[in-house]
Amino acid sequence: DDSVPRWMQRTGKGWVSAEYSMLPGSSPVRVDREAARGKQSGRTVEIQRLIGRSLRAACDMRVLGERQILIDCDVLQADGGTRTASICGGYLALHDALGRLMLDGTLKAHPLHSYCAAISVGIVQGVPVLDLPYEEDSTAAVDMNVVCLRPVAGGEARFVEVQGTAEGDAFTRSELDSLLGLAERGLEQIIDLQAEMVSVAPPRRA
Repeated sequence: DDSVPRWMQRTGKGWVSAEYSMLPGSSPVRVDREAARGKQSGRTVEIQRLIGRSLRAACDMRVLGERQILIDCDVLQADGGTRTASICGGYLALHDALGRLMLDGTLKAHPLHSYCAAISVGIVQGVPVLDLPYEEDSTAAVDMNVVCLRPVAGGEARFVEVQGTAEGDAFTRSELDSLLGLAERGLEQIIDLQAEMVSVAPPRRA
């Protein structure tokens, strides 16, 4: 959109945000459409804000200029980790959208300075686990989501957000370090795959 929220006008900066929803058939038990209820749940609002924060951290808003990018994150299959999958896929969608603006001459430079990915980790039956499916996520003693940036030009990866919760027993510092190390290894693989994907020019509009 060639405009920004009112509070961003005349700042010379752009904005990136997200809308998240679970489609009715994404779960074995039908998920009600929040639009039909007339309001979003607190969970949905929290996830949307997380996705937006994460993607904005990878983007130079002054290079984007006073325009807004809205990322649609619709869950096709709810099997744990939908917010982290939304960030990973949302990054690719954002990259393609900005690439199209460069192809048509609207932007002179690509605003994304870093790759952005997210993954879940947890402790299940005393064992650190990466990328938990629903069966593990629902029984995990510790559940954590980790969002990371890696500069496109190379350099050290940096954390955007770490959300960690003890669902059962509280976790120790050594367990936290173990989980972060596991997350870093998973995120490195995801970002390598993102780098392969974005090495190809974005598809043109239909």
